[in-house]
Amino acid sequence: MQVLIIGAGTGGLALAHKLKQSGIAVSVYERDLVPNADTGGYRVGISPAGSQALKACVPPENYELFVATSARAPRYLNMLTERFKKVLRFELTGAAADAFDGEKNVIRKTMRRVLLRGLEAEVAFGKKLARYVHNPDGTITVHFQDGSQATGDVLVGADGTGSAVRQQRLPDARLEDTGMASFGGKLPMTGESRGLLTREMFLGMTMIFAPRGFGAIIHSLEFPARRADSAFTARWPEFVSHLDDDSIGWGIWGARGNFPQDPANQGGAQLKAIGLELTRGWSPQMRRLIELTDPSTIHYISIRTSVPPDPWESSNVTLLGDAVHTMTPGRGAGANTALRDAALLGERLVEVAQGRRPLLAAIRDYETEMLRYSAEAVRESRKQMDARDAIHKPFIGALQLAMMRAGMRFIETVPALKRRVLAGILRVRGEN
Repeated sequence: MQVLIIGAGTGGLALAHKLKQSGIAVSVYERDLVPNADTGGYRVGISPAGSQALKACVPPENYELFVATSARAPRYLNMLTERFKKVLRFELTGAAADAFDGEKNVIRKTMRRVLLRGLEAEVAFGKKLARYVHNPDGTITVHFQDGSQATGDVLVGADGTGSAVRQQRLPDARLEDTGMASFGGKLPMTGESRGLLTREMFLGMTMIFAPRGFGAIIHSLEFPARRADSAFTARWPEFVSHLDDDSIGWGIWGARGNFPQDPANQGGAQLKAIGLELTRGWSPQMRRLIELTDPSTIHYISIRTSVPPDPWESSNVTLLGDAVHTMTPGRGAGANTALRDAALLGERLVEVAQGRRPLLAAIRDYETEMLRYSAEAVRESRKQMDARDAIHKPFIGALQLAMMRAGMRFIETVPALKRRVLAGILRVRGEN
């Protein structure tokens, strides 16, 4: 069985590893010209569930390198006002800290390099899909825009939100604009930038709840000093030059109509100016973080979401990750759901290769289960980021924000309730 995967993102590469380890021939085709293409979106949070799915797909050495190149796990979850005043803080100690050790913050480009190890012969870059065709013998031939082509038994579209595979496979599948917009950047960890954060912010992840429905996130990424680690350099010498430097990342989101200027299609310098105008009246530390950010690192993100499609008749062309279930970043589940897809589809295709299940039945089982859990993830993620919500409205939004902050402050004062809320957060991150 020859499997063709379009897209060398997190899900596509995890699936390729799963298949290769099982002796299944696999080829991956990626439209980026080079592995380290800068497409924005620096940090990705891999939940405990995502880590488990990744571990089920990749060789042990790749997983160990993934862990070794991850930032330290957060020890606080901070929820602040735009003036950096605490409304609720969870300290991750004991069992909570153990649970959050499965929470990995990684740089996207670094994670791709980790997942490319061992797949050098299977991945081709600069391959943008033009179309695919079904052949009389049941195989599929993919045609690329450079005129090349490839033929296989199964085609997997793992090519992201703008998936060319989905556009041909499910032409009626829709994406919706949530009316939300976001942009963010990162800056080096220096004495000045670190000094802008409290101890709890530096050691944790911080969510900011601001007026008019605006939100922000600040995360400090501190990496182990692997360049001086003789064990690391001896085991992965070629990876030392690709290790990440400590950094601080920030992002701001809100209803597009509430921004002082539409951030869509703006360059980094203009986005920086919009950020500074938007945060007038916010904490001076937040504004200084934006001021210190190189405009070349600031990127805009249009927050769209897929409309969960109705089940379709299965074939030997299927989809995974954002290609079939784009979701907002509101629940932090996008990459983790793609990894869940990869582990599940990989298991089903291994059963086919071992003669334990017919191909179409295996793909049907995968698609049925994938559509079930991904539809829930899409719905829950949209609840977190939707411009139609009342919190983005002028008057009722202010009332809703006040009530939300009051509820958080109440939780902060009741230890038993606080523990229960934290347990719910950990449960979601362990399951999504």
